[in-house]
Amino acid sequence: MLKGKIVLISGASSGIGAITAAILAERGAIPILTGRNVERLKQQAASIKGECAYYVMNVTDMEQVRQTVDAVIERYGRIDILLNNAGYGQFETISNMPVESFEAMMDTNYMGIVRCVKAVLPHMEKRGEGHIVNVASMAGKIGSAKSTSYTATKHAVLGFTNSLRMELKPLGIHVSSINPGPIDTEFFAIADPSGSYVKNVSWFMMKPHYVARAIVRVMERKTHELDLPRAASVGIKLYGLFPRVADRMFGGLFNRK
Repeated sequence: MLKGKIVLISGASSGIGAITAAILAERGAIPILTGRNVERLKQQAASIKGECAYYVMNVTDMEQVRQTVDAVIERYGRIDILLNNAGYGQFETISNMPVESFEAMMDTNYMGIVRCVKAVLPHMEKRGEGHIVNVASMAGKIGSAKSTSYTATKHAVLGFTNSLRMELKPLGIHVSSINPGPIDTEFFAIADPSGSYVKNVSWFMMKPHYVARAIVRVMERKTHELDLPRAASVGIKLYGLFPRVADRMFGGLFNRK
């Protein structure tokens, strides 16, 4: 089902983006790895067994995003799937986090997705098909202390994704969101440099290969939305129905930063 598909991936120099690229290549797809670090992109591309390509692309630079998409289209003729994976987090109280940090995180986590979609969408619209997969977060549905900035960006991603799905459905373009909880990746080197949050939720953290395989399944099945781990979807539904009860039950867990 994925054989021969051209898959453009942002944030593919490490973590789940890089692992997803490797799995896609094993399935016969052609992953296009993008990120800011050319050396890491080279290393990841060299480790992939199968055809792939890589481009330096910073999702906060609209012109660079356009140039990258144009280069991929010129080389392969199309982009079948866009995986918006680039993003980062920083756990800090609102009192200690400057406004500039809020702006920078929104610029990457949310506007980065908007830029990539804007660049790729005209090509998908012309063909009347395509699949956009946005990596959001469980944080986009359940807030927690020291996560006001990150949670807000992921709320934005989910709102954008849900609206985009309805808007593009008549055009034959599928839109999906992945909402993972904590993943054992380099994400926490920035988000939690002290390691205290990781230590507290280590039993709950998912392995990146588990998440990457789930992302590939979403691409294969064109699933609208997937919460990870699956058990977390029960808590998310409970939170939506009974937020005060859920706060009392799970607030201590989510606030361990």
